[in-house]
Order: sequence, then C-alpha cells, then structure tokens
Amino acid sequence: MPVTDIFDVVDMDDNVLRQEPRSVVHREKLLHRAVHVFVFNQAGQLYLQRRSLTKDTAPGKWVSSCSGHVDTGEDYDDAAPRELYEEIGLSDPTGLKRIFKEAPCKQTGNEFVWVYTCEAEGPFVLDPTEVMEGQWIDVKHLNHWLKERPRDFAWSFSHLWAKFQNRG
Repeated sequence: MPVTDIFDVVDMDDNVLRQEPRSVVHREKLLHRAVHVFVFNQAGQLYLQRRSLTKDTAPGKWVSSCSGHVDTGEDYDDAAPRELYEEIGLSDPTGLKRIFKEAPCKQTGNEFVWVYTCEAEGPFVLDPTEVMEGQWIDVKHLNHWLKERPRDFAWSFSHLWAKFQNRG
C-alpha cells in the first residue's frame, strides 16, 4: 500500500488547523506550507533542477535548487535541510538562511513558502523520483531564459525568483 503524504492545513495566519492527505489539500486548494532553497556556488551561479516527469505538479519544469512541502509537525527550518538532502543529496549546506516568506497565492499553489539560500559547489546526487536533471546557471542567462521561455519553468519558481530579485 502506498504511503500517503499528510500535510498540515493552515489558516491565513499560518496557524495549523488540522491534517489532511496531500490529495485532499491539493484538490480542495487548502492552505499549507512549503520551502524553496536557492543554492548558489562561489561563482554566483544558481543551481536549477528539472522536475521528474512523474511529479503530480509541474512535471518536467525547471524549478528552485530544491523545494518541498513541510511535513506534518515539522517547521520550515527543519524542512529546508531535509529537502536539500532528499532531492539533491546535499547534507551540509553552507550558510543556510531564511530570505523571505511568501503568502499563499495561485502561483505558490496555496502554500506559505519560506525561501532560503545557501552555498554549495556540488556535485549533487539527484533523487530520480524527484529530479530528472540539474544545472548551474548564470543569473543573467537565467533571467534571459525566463523572459524568452517562461513555460520552461514552474509558476512557483518564476514567482519566487522575481520576488527574490526584487526584494529590498
């Protein structure tokens, strides 16, 4: 029997209300929690991952270095390093820190999202159930790619990357 992901359903103030299966949370567009991590190398390039084609949302799209839901009973600061390890095999991120929190919206899939950054050089060990490929990219090239081919990217990434670049 497959394991069912259970998420904390939250209110508009990010307080936990109850738990529901992933399928219910997504189908009913309930508010829940996630993290995105932007991993930069010493050259200032961002690591992007391309989601596996088996993912239920944004399959085959380019996204943050890693991203994922906050598990039931877990906090954002525990979810970020867990996701880094699970998706790209990064177990010792340098300087992992919170950058900003985004409120739930259509682009985030009704998720409160804490965006983090850290530094690492790789190489990474990609989980094939999560990630089909990854690459380092210069920020200038990424911004050009996003402008020219926005459909190559998940909505959540495009939205959060724009917020990241425009933060005060």
